[in-house]
Amino acid sequence: MTVTENQVAPAPASAPEHREPSLMETFREQPRTVWVTAFAAVIAFMGIGLVDPILNSIAAALNAPPEKLTLLFGVYVGVQCVAMLLTGWAAYRYGPKRTLTVGLVLIVIAAAVSAFAGNIDQLIALRVIWGLGNALFIATALAFIVSAAKGSQHGAIMLYEAALGVGLAVGPLLGAVLGEWSWRAPFGGTALLMLLGAILCAVMLPADGPRTTRTPVRIVDPLKALRDRTLLITSIGSAFYTGALFTVIAWAPIAMGLRPIYAGLVFFGWGLLTALAGVFIAPRLAERVGQKGGVITAITAYALVMALAAVGVLVGQVWLIGLAVILSGLPSGILNTLFTGVAMSSGDGSTPRSVSSAGYSFLRWMGAAVSAVLVAHLADWFGSIAAPFWFAVAYCVVAVIVVSFVRGRAAEKRDVDEQAALVGAEEY
Repeated sequence: MTVTENQVAPAPASAPEHREPSLMETFREQPRTVWVTAFAAVIAFMGIGLVDPILNSIAAALNAPPEKLTLLFGVYVGVQCVAMLLTGWAAYRYGPKRTLTVGLVLIVIAAAVSAFAGNIDQLIALRVIWGLGNALFIATALAFIVSAAKGSQHGAIMLYEAALGVGLAVGPLLGAVLGEWSWRAPFGGTALLMLLGAILCAVMLPADGPRTTRTPVRIVDPLKALRDRTLLITSIGSAFYTGALFTVIAWAPIAMGLRPIYAGLVFFGWGLLTALAGVFIAPRLAERVGQKGGVITAITAYALVMALAAVGVLVGQVWLIGLAVILSGLPSGILNTLFTGVAMSSGDGSTPRSVSSAGYSFLRWMGAAVSAVLVAHLADWFGSIAAPFWFAVAYCVVAVIVVSFVRGRAAEKRDVDEQAALVGAEEY
């Protein structure tokens, strides 16, 4: 039957509008096992900034020169860099629960013994163990939360990002408060909290089942993924940006020379802005200028705040360095969410996302390790505390140039909101 001009065709029934659950809705519906893993993830992420407020206290107590202090970060991320190649294989070979628990136990041992270290070399060696444990836990925790969480994958990633943000913000604050008592106290406190997380994971997480018949994960697979030109170029650009990031983490506490509580407040502000920018600003920026454009914009902003920190050193204004550290959290949070998106849009889809992400993370954290080791030597070679910050500006310039060669059309075809949330979690 046709519709005449006096008849009105019935409107087609519209499909119910899809709506992602809010963060609070996501929290309320999660099972206990997800909460246990998220709690342990918070503590693991706390370890990234825990040492920052007490670097000067460690230097005074153990008579440690700057090049030894920065090794506390260099060896930590260096081992984590290499261990990224092992996590997928370990989870496949032994199961996620065993891998998670072993990682937590290694962190407990390293943190507990660090509280009794007699010299800086012992602390450096223990950070090697800590970095290995952190890599085993963090990489596996994301996969576990995504698989065990109720609701959409987007909601699970929101929960993981929340754990990340809380850990980055609370870690420096805990280090500052306990560090006012003794530089050993933050290590002891972290060991106790992580021991609780390890016990909860060992008792409450479901037992590992038998291995499936899926294709085995090999240690060399992430390196083979880097044969993709776009992934390789993006990973190199990310390595230079991360070098700038770890200039802030490893050198800014020494450059500021603040007592633990004040340094902790500065890095608490940094962690808070990092978390907020990653969750709320990054997706909106990607909507406006695309993921590649957002990455270039954020790296440029990072270069500007690094220049501000260098100026703060030159004019002798510690508050200016602290302001630059806090403000750096905004572009850093955006990059934590968007940078991996450019890398993950590469390839023809034949390489699993987890394998590409591991190869990308390998190069990214290599940049962090090299930077953390170099910063003190740069200050010594150039005779200026500002030198590492100027090098951070140069790292950002190189990163922008490298990323500009990425062919980003594939990234623009993806749904920005879901992709931004996913890659933000894979970044860590």
